[in-house]
Amino acid sequence: MSKLTHFDDHGGSRMVDVSDKDVTKREAFARGTVTMAPETFRLIMDRKLAKGDVLEVARLAGIMAAKKTPDIIPLCHPLALTSVELNFFPDEAKSLIEIEATARVTGKTGVEMEALTAVAAAGLTVYDMCKAVDKGMVIGDIRLMEKSGGRSGHFVREKG
Repeated sequence: MSKLTHFDDHGGSRMVDVSDKDVTKREAFARGTVTMAPETFRLIMDRKLAKGDVLEVARLAGIMAAKKTPDIIPLCHPLALTSVELNFFPDEAKSLIEIEATARVTGKTGVEMEALTAVAAAGLTVYDMCKAVDKGMVIGDIRLMEKSGGRSGHFVREKG
């Protein structure tokens, strides 16, 4: 079994020392969903909410959150992100919006937490902007889909 890297030999928390790691191009891709009432879905798609264009505000929130990841996740390294992209895939039949985030960096540590944080913040922003009309929305299924670069190699989530 692999050792947890954020704890020392005595169980104390620590920031992983990446001094000896190579600088490589790293990328992470994450997804999540926001499920809502059909009426809420239509309001978002038709841009009829009083607070504005929900998905564009959520996109900005996701990008901003990725940049602030080490401020909210205690042991994350601050990274000079080279790119953060967010895309939204509305599914009217399921009354949900799938959120996808890709984060990139050239550095000594990965960007999985930044991609996951971007998805979470975008989902929370959708909720915040729509809660006046739908408090029953569900943010969920946030997961890492793929990551590349670094010592641990390439990860791709298996389908299913």
